[in-house]
Amino acid sequence: MAEVVEMPRLSDTMTEGVIARWLKKVGDPVKPGDLLAEIETDKATMEFESPVGGILLHIGAEEGKPIPIGAVIAIIGKAGEDISALLSSSKVSTSATTSETAVPTETVSGSTGSIAPSTSAAPSSLSEGEGRLKASPLARAIAREKGIDLREITGTGEGGRIIRRDVEAHLAQHIQKPSVPTTALPTSAAYSDQPLTQMRKTIARRLTASMQEAPHFYLTISVSMEKVSQWRAHLNQLSDVKISFNDFILKACASALRKHPLLNASWTGESIRLYHEIHIGFAVAVEEGLIVPVLRHADRKGLAEIAKETQTLAEKARQRKLSPEEYTGSTFSVSNLGMFGIEEFTAVINPPEAAILAVGAIQAVPVVRPNDEIAVERRMRLTLSCDHRVVDGATGAQFLQTLKQLLEEPERLLL
Repeated sequence: MAEVVEMPRLSDTMTEGVIARWLKKVGDPVKPGDLLAEIETDKATMEFESPVGGILLHIGAEEGKPIPIGAVIAIIGKAGEDISALLSSSKVSTSATTSETAVPTETVSGSTGSIAPSTSAAPSSLSEGEGRLKASPLARAIAREKGIDLREITGTGEGGRIIRRDVEAHLAQHIQKPSVPTTALPTSAAYSDQPLTQMRKTIARRLTASMQEAPHFYLTISVSMEKVSQWRAHLNQLSDVKISFNDFILKACASALRKHPLLNASWTGESIRLYHEIHIGFAVAVEEGLIVPVLRHADRKGLAEIAKETQTLAEKARQRKLSPEEYTGSTFSVSNLGMFGIEEFTAVINPPEAAILAVGAIQAVPVVRPNDEIAVERRMRLTLSCDHRVVDGATGAQFLQTLKQLLEEPERLLL
């Protein structure tokens, strides 16, 4: 008997998924565990294994189209099996606007032959050859909408992957100039709509809810980074793994959270949940938006281990290859825009956490020493966003004071 394959839930925040690419076509044999498709979630693009074996009889989800969790994306059964009853069910028929279905062999009245099995292919601007090109789901969606052949585009992403800017650049180069007098009114649209990725939809939904539900307040402190700069330069001469300023900040946050557990907590509605383990999320910018890999048990790790792990996680995040275990379960988050020259900013709390630290750029600024002497010093501004349901002003201020002390006297990180 034929079995249906539903859109799986691949992350805790996922409400719908997008088939980035089908790895099998209708009529192909499928074994349990075979890779069936690549599914784009709000966090990553993941390979999806077939839960059953047989012949792929029906594809009910078009590439690039959002499909809700639990909707049927495929039917797998025996060759020539009648699946008309399954196709007539509302769950299958509403799972996609277009589909592919194997047609059982049948004899045509008045004919001496028979009609061989055939498929009704979903309309798309991408040919079968294009489907094997390395391209992001957003790039594919834009190309499909604009009728662009991806084979005409050279990718500039990781490993030659075609990304959004490549498609947009191709569009800009091939816009035909209107053959009308220069005095004529412009015929081009005044704007264009960019399709939302699953990641951008989730960012919008979760952070809107965060600002509406969690009463944010903000605390800012200035920290001297002179000693950290010296330590970092020395350690990088000794270590094969290059340690960043952000690695020092993550290590200092982990130590400070151990002393101030209310910052490593969340609001449940009925209680304040204090987490006994410290898992720090750190924001990484990717093409489609923002993702937060998680440095687990950050307080138990040294600087070199933190540096190695964050580099690996950040690279996997940019390639959309993080596993669910690598981007879920954070108890506190850090967002660093210092590398972009941002001096100071406020970050939106990543629910259900109680706080997030925004890190600005390290700058050489004049400071007044205790003896009234003016000197130039490398300093950095940190802004803590707190959920007032969990954290009070004094608690947040004490956390920042501890963090400042750890960064200005980094030898304390060894204690």
